[in-house]
Amino acid sequence: MTLGRSNAEPFVAAEVEAVRTAAGAYEIAQYARYEVTGPEAEAWLDRLLASRLPEVGRIRLAPMLGERGRLMGDLTVTRLDEDRFWLTGSYHLQDWHLRWFLAHLPERGVELRNVTDAWMGFSISGPNARRILATLTSEDVSNEAFPFLSVRRMDVGSARAVVGRISFTGELGYELVVPVLHHRTLWCELREAGDEHGLRPIGDRALDSPAPREGVRDLVPRVPAGRDPGDVRPSTATSPSTRVPSSAARPRSREREVGPDRRLALLEVEAGDADAAMDDGRVARRSARGARDLGRLRAPRGDEPRPRVPGGGGRRGGGLRGRPPSSRWWSSARGRRARVLPEPPYDPTGSRLRS
Repeated sequence: MTLGRSNAEPFVAAEVEAVRTAAGAYEIAQYARYEVTGPEAEAWLDRLLASRLPEVGRIRLAPMLGERGRLMGDLTVTRLDEDRFWLTGSYHLQDWHLRWFLAHLPERGVELRNVTDAWMGFSISGPNARRILATLTSEDVSNEAFPFLSVRRMDVGSARAVVGRISFTGELGYELVVPVLHHRTLWCELREAGDEHGLRPIGDRALDSPAPREGVRDLVPRVPAGRDPGDVRPSTATSPSTRVPSSAARPRSREREVGPDRRLALLEVEAGDADAAMDDGRVARRSARGARDLGRLRAPRGDEPRPRVPGGGGRRGGGLRGRPPSSRWWSSARGRRARVLPEPPYDPTGSRLRS
């Protein structure tokens, strides 16, 4: 085992560069997808998810809380029609999430189907993503006609697809989802359309790597289940009107008044040739995510104790686990300087994502 850089580094770096300057294609068949339909679908999801539901043709991120008001998962909810929704989540949590869904499913008015193996697709992202999509469809996919977090059915190549204007790389992007029988054909058509626009396949490590991800996608999905949602998204974790199970009402009410004891922090570690950061011997973050062009290692999973709130029970301290904002972490068995970043270092306003 080594904490040094993998010999795959040059290949990952080339994939990252493609996403930054041209376009990358990532297969999204590994995400779980559930279809919720029926006259009571909206009311049921409004109870189940800790967020406001989107309007028809829109997408929204939606934390899901358990009985104690703690995170069970971070889903994406897509509203295709008034009474038809898609929920997208972690593939490996399907059994757990399905048990939770079915335990709270009403006797009538809502139908739930796991369509994970029936719909598959690809995410394309990068400055040239729109040009590639426009080559394959006659629809207007300009920013004005198809803004960020929109969803629409359209013909893409030879298939009817559900296209979402969403990206987890921090760059302009789209998710193209088709019936499984069209999956391979869509890939062939994407590659042909993308040849002149620099499209290349990217893998998990490249998806983990672009700098925007350290301030965007990692904010919830990699936080262990059971954490308070306010630890992750201080201002947008849940809707103020969110209803949680009765057993969670008291602790959630107190946490909203006092605030969480800890907040997710973004660290910048002087990485050198290291590929991991450690805190007291515990690996906190693997891979020099996105820092390949910045010469730093990011560690977005740090917990930053929240300053004490007058009259509340929050912990004192302004650094990582009681450390000052500039602290010493370990990588490759050597001490490394680290500091807490106030915002993502790359495109902090998200303008590229929304362009």
